[in-house]
Amino acid sequence: MPDIAYTELGSGNPVILLHGFCESKEMWEFFQKNLSANYRVLCPDLPGFGNSPLPEGELSIDTVAFSLCRWMKMLNIVDPVVIGHSLGGYVTLGLADQLGKAIKGIGLFHSTALADDEDKVGVRNKTITFLGKFGAEPFVNSFLPQLFPENKQEEVKEIIDKLLQMARTIATETLIAYTEAMRDRTDRRDVLESFVGSKFFIAGEFDAAIPLENSRKHSSWVTHYLELKETGHMGMFEKPNETLVYIDQFLRKTFD
Repeated sequence: MPDIAYTELGSGNPVILLHGFCESKEMWEFFQKNLSANYRVLCPDLPGFGNSPLPEGELSIDTVAFSLCRWMKMLNIVDPVVIGHSLGGYVTLGLADQLGKAIKGIGLFHSTALADDEDKVGVRNKTITFLGKFGAEPFVNSFLPQLFPENKQEEVKEIIDKLLQMARTIATETLIAYTEAMRDRTDRRDVLESFVGSKFFIAGEFDAAIPLENSRKHSSWVTHYLELKETGHMGMFEKPNETLVYIDQFLRKTFD
């Protein structure tokens, strides 16, 4: 039985919200609360994050997706829409690959179906070296604020402080294992293109983690595409109402 911590609100058609790297299920509180008026909304901690322990053995995007498949079966989650932020989007595509038509719809929120290019692999390797030398806290302190545009960081300081508080509890071994898993993940554009259900993509104009030119490649692979102006990698905090309405409309169309 997978040891996955999660929160659940509401009833009806199931919606699963997957957090990203250095995050936990709490990041979705605003979305879970609002969407639960019409749906059964579940927010798990990916293995190693939040209150979910890091499993033994080699970790990959596929093993994480497999753990979530077992968790979904245990909770009798049938025909869900799965929405993932960043790393959570990689896991979402892993689920789509493993479950296919058993998923009703998918959403990639500041994520990508493309594998890391050579430059990104280099960045991942430097991150692994840094984490091994200095540990999780100095990395998290530097990494998380950069997910927001520099000129907005003061404006969202409370949000950044809250995210940092949660992220500082993550074990160094978890961050290293996931950095390796993200570096080594396979290209999933064929999975995204061939997925027969509804699928959306949300991009940020100023996203430093997923460049806009990368995001725009996805517009022809999905049924719904949204580009957020003056937004970094954290649209759920930078544009909460706009993205909530967009996702709610997507869910209505998908479950109709």
